[in-house]
Amino acid sequence: MKLTLHRGSHEIGGNCVEIATDTTRVILDAGLPLDDLTDDRERAKKPRLRAGSPLPEGLAPRVAGLFSAGPAIHAIMLSHAHADHSGLLAHTQPHIPIYLTAGTSKMLLAGAIFAGQVKLDRQRCRTLVPGKPVLVGDISITPYLVDHSAYAGVALLVEAGGKRLLYSGDLRLHGRRTERARVLIDAAAHKPLDVLVMEGTHFSGNRAAGITELELEKQILDRITEAPALVLAIFSPMHVDRLLSFYNAARKAGRTFVVDVYGAFVLHLINGSDDFPKPRAADGVRVLYHETLAKSSEKNCLQKIEGKHPPARIPLTEILAHPAKHLMLFRPSMLPRDFHGQFPAQTLCLYSYWHGYLSQPNSEWTNLKAKLTEVGGTFQECHTSGHIFAEDIVKLVKALNP
Repeated sequence: MKLTLHRGSHEIGGNCVEIATDTTRVILDAGLPLDDLTDDRERAKKPRLRAGSPLPEGLAPRVAGLFSAGPAIHAIMLSHAHADHSGLLAHTQPHIPIYLTAGTSKMLLAGAIFAGQVKLDRQRCRTLVPGKPVLVGDISITPYLVDHSAYAGVALLVEAGGKRLLYSGDLRLHGRRTERARVLIDAAAHKPLDVLVMEGTHFSGNRAAGITELELEKQILDRITEAPALVLAIFSPMHVDRLLSFYNAARKAGRTFVVDVYGAFVLHLINGSDDFPKPRAADGVRVLYHETLAKSSEKNCLQKIEGKHPPARIPLTEILAHPAKHLMLFRPSMLPRDFHGQFPAQTLCLYSYWHGYLSQPNSEWTNLKAKLTEVGGTFQECHTSGHIFAEDIVKLVKALNP
């Protein structure tokens, strides 16, 4: 077995890992460099990378046969839907099959429609079933579900030539599904593990350990319980654990949880699994349709949602008439378009992305905070990482004992 780290060893994201034998080549992830990503809102403003279009110089790693003609690559294995792992897939050679979980496929669909991410050719996709090995040539790959901010993300156990390698993808031990780490450890370490290729996000930038997802949910509940008026939540609907944290807190506080069409479509795709609500009034979820729906694909999503579930629409006028009864998914573009530049009095805005995005040169955050101050509102960070803390990396490495 030959391991090549084409990219990702000296940066966060942009992963591209190759496993090869004398007869078979398999790629694990093909992601965009993190420098080319910020968050959903900023990514959507950039020109979309379309399949078959030329890639900007330096955006893709030089891998023979992956992005251009060359020696055969027999499969691409995708760990999860985040663009720093999946963002270059549509630019790979069109004959290479792509293996991914059904849940990851759904999140890629939502990202393509609402977040400007590249849409995959369905003819290339093959379904990975957690715990079930896939044989590609003489390489066996078994996916195992992990706890991460991406829905249905997996680690990949690779076996070939008498050797065993575990590729962690992205994961954490402080989310809602900590039991998945024990399943992974039991599967990977039941016999000698030769190599562990693992994410180390929290080893960089002196990042301190944070709180658990359940502790964050309690923190959200405390803050919205004290809030006298409307509460706005800024986070990615693709982060389904965070979506559930805000939903649970809203229900416990007696507030209606209001999502946009993006959030409603994610809930529609998950379809009520793992305690996630359906986008319907009966589950305490209402859907705000923005002033403008930019793409026909978004309008089609509305029809799918309404066809599957009872209507859950809520007009902004109803929210503004009873602001203290609602917790609402929000993005800065809604301030000029939907709120016409004016927040309700004493609005609380809970920001649940990585802190580093706030330090980027972006006037929308400065303007948003200023507008909140005008009405006696507040802007508070309320977040925990989707990535494994440094101390938990040490625990996991010791348990896997590669």
